[in-house]
Amino acid sequence: MIRRSPGKTLARRMLIAAVVLLVPALTGCEAGLNAPTLEFHQAATGAYGSVGDISISNAFVLGPESGGTLPAGGSASFFVGLYNGGQRDDTLLSVSAPTAAKTATIEGGTVSLPVDASANLTGPEPKVVLSGLTRSLAGGQAIRVTLDFQHAGAVSLDVPVMPHSYEYTEYSTAPGPTPVATPATTTPAATGSAPSPNATGPGAKTSPTATATGGTPTPTP
Repeated sequence: MIRRSPGKTLARRMLIAAVVLLVPALTGCEAGLNAPTLEFHQAATGAYGSVGDISISNAFVLGPESGGTLPAGGSASFFVGLYNGGQRDDTLLSVSAPTAAKTATIEGGTVSLPVDASANLTGPEPKVVLSGLTRSLAGGQAIRVTLDFQHAGAVSLDVPVMPHSYEYTEYSTAPGPTPVATPATTTPAATGSAPSPNATGPGAKTSPTATATGGTPTPTP
């Protein structure tokens, strides 16, 4: 009768258990290679933050093309993603950038944020426009932007200025000022002037021939 050493038996059992645990682990890794979380996604380079139950994602200002500058006095598009994870509806009341723009306009005035819903002001058409830039802006800079919500309150973020290039090429820049049409100058037509006595043609008027009265007409030589 052959007796096995208790130490060898224990080591063998541990080896078998390790193999059993390793097989599903390898299977899970294989499945994980196709998992959506490992798929390639374009890096979001904007600013992130939160206030109350509102989450703010990928906030950025669209600047000029690479190497260019948005001039002071102009406008810039602002893009942002919002999500309400709270238990009551909320509303984005206003956006401001006091250190960079005189005013900020939200299309429609405000943005509704129902419970468990998103408001994607993410483009490519701008829903928020910063107007009256108080300084020039170029890609790579950052400006302070404040978002004010009805219930969550206000939050300020340092938002990057992204160049109008690469993945943002299809995004729309803020519209510039509308040109004012200049009315055409016209010369009023002269009225009450008598036509030249030598004028000819369809529009010329012929002077009437005077008729002598009270005597014999003088014959025309």
